[in-house]
Amino acid sequence: MKNNIINLAQDLIRRPSISPDDQGCQQMIAERLAKLGFTIEWMNFGETTNLWAKHGSNKPIVAFAGHTDVVPTGDESQWQYPPFSAEIVDDLLYGRGAADMKGSLASMIVAAEEYVKANPDHSGTIAFLITSDEEAAAKDGTTKVVDALMARGENIDYCMVGEPSSSQKLGDIVKNGRRGSITGNLYIKGIQGHVAYPHLADNPVHKAAGFLQELTTYQWDQGNEFFPPTSLQIANIHAGTGSNNVIPGELYVQFNLRYCTEVTDEVIKTKVAEMLEKYNLNYHIEWNLSGKPFLTKPNKLVKAVVESLEQIAGISPKLDTGGGTSDARFIALMGGEVVELGPLNATIHKVNECVNISHLATLGEVYKQMLVNLLD
Repeated sequence: MKNNIINLAQDLIRRPSISPDDQGCQQMIAERLAKLGFTIEWMNFGETTNLWAKHGSNKPIVAFAGHTDVVPTGDESQWQYPPFSAEIVDDLLYGRGAADMKGSLASMIVAAEEYVKANPDHSGTIAFLITSDEEAAAKDGTTKVVDALMARGENIDYCMVGEPSSSQKLGDIVKNGRRGSITGNLYIKGIQGHVAYPHLADNPVHKAAGFLQELTTYQWDQGNEFFPPTSLQIANIHAGTGSNNVIPGELYVQFNLRYCTEVTDEVIKTKVAEMLEKYNLNYHIEWNLSGKPFLTKPNKLVKAVVESLEQIAGISPKLDTGGGTSDARFIALMGGEVVELGPLNATIHKVNECVNISHLATLGEVYKQMLVNLLD
């Protein structure tokens, strides 16, 4: 299994698939899966390549999900090895996407190949949902595929997302949920004027001071056993022309909330509106909801993954819901169970991104054992 995983991971890394340009990665994957009898369906939207592949036709549907796109490399001269050369040095596979997430994609594919070869008439359905639009806009990728599948009554029961979840040791963290993320772009109107004649102007910064104090100190919730409390951070604030003798005519404030399941995006919007009205502000606000929070409780999927890690890797993972967002937020809308498990995240999006090749081999065995636990 190990050599097959490493060879495939190298083949994938050598294709410079910067979002949303897949560079033929999914075609290569589709050809491998088709040889095993997977049905291949292309669900492309815009410039994004999306693959939906299935083996079997019964319930439950156990899906592997991931992305072939990577973030830009930055200055390639800063890399110890060319970012798309997939060099292996001292058991480390270097390259953009090695950890996030072409390495785990290779482990998933080889795990499914070995399981299907050994169990050609397995129960349930094994599926792959792969996109080339996760690292950038995430508008034409997994979210569009999920919408299309649900529209025709096709839902995933159990889903493993190969995001790099591990922290210190392979398998020490399994993500069984994520916080929601919502951003407010707030424009508070005033009247521009000369600082020497404040009675002829209306300074929006002064008027908003009380609101900003309340916004940044408000306790949204206490969190719960699975999530920390909701947090709000101001990400950007701007007013004025740059001149010290001009009262600004507008104040722009951008803030983001990472929120748990104790509140909803509608509650957040309503409360912020109440605060703005309380301070009698003339405002316009634009909201951008990146994803709602989701939680997979320790039921069948979590149990299958935990037991696989204990058996194959000899580690009992911690269930965690921290970190940013992933495509799991879209898949969770289908109502099934979703978790994330992948290699160490220490080098993701960095110069000299790399992954331990032994970790990829172990991941492959864990993914394969997960299929055994869920389908046998």
